[in-house]
Amino acid sequence: MSWLDQHADVDCCDIVTTGRVSGKPHEIEIWFGVMDGAMYLISGNGPGADWYRNMLAHPEVTVKLAGDEHVGRARDVTDPDERRRCGDLMGAKYVWGGDPSIGLTYDAWCYDVPAIAIEI
Repeated sequence: MSWLDQHADVDCCDIVTTGRVSGKPHEIEIWFGVMDGAMYLISGNGPGADWYRNMLAHPEVTVKLAGDEHVGRARDVTDPDERRRCGDLMGAKYVWGGDPSIGLTYDAWCYDVPAIAIEI
């Protein structure tokens, strides 16, 4: 069992990205899923989210989870089948009502907005 698999049920993790403009570290707390040895994140704010754009520009990230830190490499999830499986995974782990303040439905969060895979 991998380090990620051991902590797949933890609610949130912290991710440290490198700012695409500033070059400075930026840390966020975020929901995640674990599938096929990788960590998956969904950008509920769409492709304009800073953390998402930072990862596309600088794919090396630090994952902080369960008192440990690991360096990983992020990649955009572009394969439709992988994106669907990511949505199924995240939808099963996190059941919520969407975010009307930004026009985000639960279904759109699961399947439509961008997702990132981090391989550690």
